[in-house]
Amino acid sequence: MLLCLSPAWLTKVPALGQPSEAALLISKAVSFHPGGLTFLDDFVPPRRATYFLAGLGLGPGRGREAAELARDLTCPTGASAELARLLEDRLLTRRLLAQQSGVAVPATLAFIYKPPALLRGGDGCPGLRLVELSGKEGQETLVKEEVGAFLHSEALGDALQVTGSCPQGLCRCQQDGTKSCWEVVPNFEPCCCPVSLWPSPAFLPQYIHRSYGTTAHPAGTWGGEEVSFPFLLQVAIKLSSWRWRGQQALRLHPRAEVDTVADTVLALLEKLEEEESVLVEAVCPPARLPFPGSPQPGPELAVRVCAVVCRTQGDRPLLSKVVCAVGRGDRPLRHQSSLPRTLEVALAQCGLGEAAQVAVVRQSVKAAAEAALAAVLALEAGLSAEQRGGRQACTDFLGVDFALTVAGGVLIPVALELNGGLCLEACGALEGLWAAPRSGPVAEEAAAAAAPLVETMLRRSARCLMEGKQLLVVGGGGFSKKFVWEAARDYGLKLHLVESDPNHFASQLVQTFIHFDVTEHRRDEENAKLLAELVRARGLQLDGCFSYWDDCLVLTALLCQELGLPCSPPAAMRLAKQKSRTQLHLLCRQGPPWPSPSLHAVPCCPLESEADVERAVCQVPLPGVMKLEFGAGAVGVRLVEDAPQCLEHFSRIARDLQGEADHPGIGLGWGNAMLLMEFIEGTEHDVDLVLFGGRLLAAFVSDNGPTRLPGFTETAACMPTGLAPEQEAQLVQAAFRCCLGCGLLDGVFNVELKLTGAGPRLIEINPRMGGFYLRDWILELYGVDLLLAAAMVACGLRPALPAHPRARGHLVGVMCLVSQHLQVLSSTASQEALQALHDRGLLRFNLFLSLEEALVPGEYEEPYCSVACAGPSPAEARLRLLGLCQGLGIDGPHYPVAHFLSHFK
Repeated sequence: MLLCLSPAWLTKVPALGQPSEAALLISKAVSFHPGGLTFLDDFVPPRRATYFLAGLGLGPGRGREAAELARDLTCPTGASAELARLLEDRLLTRRLLAQQSGVAVPATLAFIYKPPALLRGGDGCPGLRLVELSGKEGQETLVKEEVGAFLHSEALGDALQVTGSCPQGLCRCQQDGTKSCWEVVPNFEPCCCPVSLWPSPAFLPQYIHRSYGTTAHPAGTWGGEEVSFPFLLQVAIKLSSWRWRGQQALRLHPRAEVDTVADTVLALLEKLEEEESVLVEAVCPPARLPFPGSPQPGPELAVRVCAVVCRTQGDRPLLSKVVCAVGRGDRPLRHQSSLPRTLEVALAQCGLGEAAQVAVVRQSVKAAAEAALAAVLALEAGLSAEQRGGRQACTDFLGVDFALTVAGGVLIPVALELNGGLCLEACGALEGLWAAPRSGPVAEEAAAAAAPLVETMLRRSARCLMEGKQLLVVGGGGFSKKFVWEAARDYGLKLHLVESDPNHFASQLVQTFIHFDVTEHRRDEENAKLLAELVRARGLQLDGCFSYWDDCLVLTALLCQELGLPCSPPAAMRLAKQKSRTQLHLLCRQGPPWPSPSLHAVPCCPLESEADVERAVCQVPLPGVMKLEFGAGAVGVRLVEDAPQCLEHFSRIARDLQGEADHPGIGLGWGNAMLLMEFIEGTEHDVDLVLFGGRLLAAFVSDNGPTRLPGFTETAACMPTGLAPEQEAQLVQAAFRCCLGCGLLDGVFNVELKLTGAGPRLIEINPRMGGFYLRDWILELYGVDLLLAAAMVACGLRPALPAHPRARGHLVGVMCLVSQHLQVLSSTASQEALQALHDRGLLRFNLFLSLEEALVPGEYEEPYCSVACAGPSPAEARLRLLGLCQGLGIDGPHYPVAHFLSHFK
């Protein structure tokens, strides 16, 4: 990431093949390095930008120059002058929020002179009235009528007035002429009093409130007596458009002064240009919170909340940070005039310190802020490239300013305005207070507000780098890999496919289809040379070559070697592909460095004949596990208690699974040799790794539920892991060291381990991207696409991934098997029914096989699909899933879902 301090360090040049766009070149910039080191670098030749975020300004100076640089670029941009102008039109954003997202906004009357297309027509919304003006003169009558109607309207009254009485006479008001004190007498029942004074029904304070003000304001009633409400009856008048942003004084007037408000509006009309407006809006009264123990001293305090929300994977908004300003309730409150503080501290200063109540407020701010960005993104999706300022321009982060007020008995955030940088600046100021390293509850406040934004920058930069890359894929895979071709189209990848099946469904989805028999693995070296010649003969200019299909991994490594493309060595792929060789090799790797991979390896014996079985039972402690050397999907894996069971299972596999035709896709093209390994007690886990140049870039740990012994077909899973951080780190390091021990240096790998009392033990290494639901879950929870990461590594590009990724929730899922669920999979849990629930966001559905492919003997079957539920905690996700499975009929006596989820409590 580079920082350019002057527009002169950047140059736009015409983009090849894209006449209306330009590439952005960097000749000088500040670079950042670990340890806080920065350097001023000159680049010869200039570097090409793959993402651009400008500090925009619409006036003269560098802001305007940056805006010109950001326009119509080939690389992604996180903002543009055109989009900034839309966000800075308060009327447009207020109408957008009120119409599309349900975010609370102040009651507003707007006089707009020749409105833009985005503000013409459309449905009205409560509390927001637009009056279109064809001219600026001769509008006195219209303005006075509209202002009078607005100031006396119910919309304004509901927002600003609090009235009521206590029929039982239990409340009393003591007045001394300058201030009013509301207190609660013994045996007070809050249900008989005006609920709009209370942030939520959960409030049962011992003291209601003490409010300071003057009796000059119109009053509400309390206990049948008049009390003063400072600020409750005021309106603000302001100009609205990008041209007036930050260049006008706020005009406040009492609601009763209709003529004064109308005259102020008429004076401002003279300043309007086309598409600009004058707003008359209700001033949101500060929330009157009960102060514990004693009345709050001094003036009434108001809270202004600033929320930074970022666009993440899949264009989904994510709240990044909340920062608050606290000030006098009788003065306009701005962030620059108050020290930034956390929401917890701000509410505590106003008398609200209960953790559960603060959590409710935080959740309401989060929902409103994320809804605001969702509305902005929906608006941008309907704009042309010219209206957005370029094909690649979109809003990647947003600041939303809220006032906290009470409405309908609930403390709610009211959106005042949207901005592109002020809220982020306020968060930066708050983070400066936490510059020193800290631990415990405050550590979360030290997290950078820009972290999700940086992740989005890197993700969009990666897409820019990969767009148009030419990649050769060896092996098209089966039904479960259909997502590959959809993702490739989305990323703009140019794929070329080598596949044995001439009628493979993906043959019509690629740039080039090479029909070649890749199933004869004894000839992999010869086939790699032949394929390399075919690639050269067709003139393919490849950037990378990779595979995600087990049978083709060794051939792919050999082909990369022939073509001079990045990949882990073929010897490492062979070692990881054969399970007994993996374990026996790692048992001999006793360091240095320490801890060595041998600590995680498990004793085993390869089996090719019955004599091997008889010898193995004398060497490997029983009970043990028998499995196929080159198998996948846990097909043929079985717990064996003694020698007769070992011989019986070996004979059964030798009879039933002899070649690829007996069970396609599980590795039988490599033969049906087996191994016997020691059975390891403990919980099972998957670790998905991204390695580049032997360095660990990212790791994702998931937990598996107990299997249906004596089989080992997966039953359930949970992500992220519920393990303690130290145990999670042990698994990651064990997986990483086992990969390095086998020579796997570049790629995306899936490592299966068990966590025992003595630490992690290796089950097996899959030298490719994790299967089943793993890619989808990691993308959903972390915003990291393992497929894109694998493609980047294959092109020799280092993926920029978060070293310590934070999940945005929890997923708990259960597998469905045709042998156990055929009836429900044809009725209540049909593919169509599950997909409909997925589309509604009620579950996450991953289909692995067609129903026809899944109809195999139960002993050798693979999971048909995965059904998962999301939640803010593993417990909540688990309960949702359990209820869903019971409702759909997936849970039953022979398939006890509660047992399979028991590890995730």
